[in-house]
Order: sequence, then C-alpha cells, then structure tokens
Amino acid sequence: MSQVALVTGAGSGIGRAAALALAAEDYHVILAGRRSEPLAETARMAGRDLFAITADVADESSVAHLFSRLRDAYGRLDLLFNNAGTSAPAVPFEDLSSAAWNAVIQTNLTGAFLCAQQAFRLMKNQTPRGGRIINNGSISAAVPRPNSAPYTASKHAMTGLTKSLSLDGRAYDIACGQIDIGNAGTTMVEQMKSGILQADRSVKPEPTFDVEHAAQAIVYMASLPLDANVQFLTIMATKMPFIGRG
Repeated sequence: MSQVALVTGAGSGIGRAAALALAAEDYHVILAGRRSEPLAETARMAGRDLFAITADVADESSVAHLFSRLRDAYGRLDLLFNNAGTSAPAVPFEDLSSAAWNAVIQTNLTGAFLCAQQAFRLMKNQTPRGGRIINNGSISAAVPRPNSAPYTASKHAMTGLTKSLSLDGRAYDIACGQIDIGNAGTTMVEQMKSGILQADRSVKPEPTFDVEHAAQAIVYMASLPLDANVQFLTIMATKMPFIGRG
C-alpha cells in the first residue's frame, strides 16, 4: 500500500524536489504552500495527480484546515517533511526589525511546531500507528552566516524541536529526524555563484550541488522502517566553506 506524505513549501526548491522524488517512489504526496500556482506546477512536473492544498504554516487555523483535508482524503499520514521556511534581509544585526525577526521565527519554527503537532495527533491514533517526521534544518543549525540571526536562531531551535519530537514520539512509533542542507542548487542560492558575504567580511562565490541529491537523501530517510531512524544528516557542497568556516 502506498504511503501518504505531506511536504510543506512544496512549490519550489528543496520542497518541490523532495515532493517529486517521493512521488516517483509511489508515495501519495500532499503538496502544501502559500501559493496555488507553484503547487500546481509541482504537480504537473510529477506527471501524476498530487493533492495540492494552499496553506500558510505560520497560521494555526490554516494548518488545522490543511490536516483536516488531508485526514478526509487519506485517513492517515506516514511522512511529514517540515520544509517550509523563509529568511530575513541580510542586514546588520542592529538594523534588523522585530517584524523581520518574528516573520522568520513564525514560519520556520512555529510553522514546523504546528504541523508536527497535527501530525502527532494523527499518527498516534491511526492504524497502523506511527509515522515519520523529517525536519528541514540547515547547516545554519550548527554554523551561522554573517547577518543571519533570525534564520540561524530558527534553525538552532529546529534542532531542539527535532530532539524533543524524537523523544516524545518514541512511545507512539513516531520517528523524527533532521536533514541539514548546505548550498543545494535552488533559485535561493543563485547569488552564491557570483559572491556571498563570508565570515571574514570578504565576498566570494561558493559551490553548489544538484538539489536532487538532497531529495534522494530525504527519500532514503523516509524509506527506513520505524524501528530505525536517521537522527541527523548533513548533505552539502563538498568544497563550500563549512568545515573550518570562520
């Protein structure tokens, strides 16, 4: 029987690549995102019917509606890929607005919490019981870039959420892991090819890698039986400045 997967932020980038990779493995994939047209484009790229639901993970009522529709359509959830995220303008810390800070935390962290909470409620009570949650962290969950306080703080917090979900899900056969990705080749990292601010304040180009490799890593994490779990997985461009950064 095909498993049911929900991918948030499925209209572009890593979310789109993961959704397509899961669909290719015969998952029933629910695409979630704030804009309908990018979700429809992801579904077209899959070449098969994927269930697209417009939702804002930062809004509690929107998340509740998303899971209500998912439950009505499929009755269960086997995999949640908590991928939806955003970042703030890369400005000096003292110039960062509280509105920009709150927007990042609300989407990246609170959104992941809201979706995971709904997933827990469903996974605990479905038959067979349990499921898997994969959180999209970032290499920023370990090492920040300059002028990235909101994003970095949210991803550090995501690691704490991942650990808490892993612990709290044990009794209910809910596994939770985190993938930390560095410089996957999406439109969000195009600027890296021309130059990006480094820790020493220089501006240098950085290598990227094909986002399909990140998508396949997610498929691998999802493929494991629930008695095995990839707790943390880092996939990155081999020559990017991460190990020894600073």
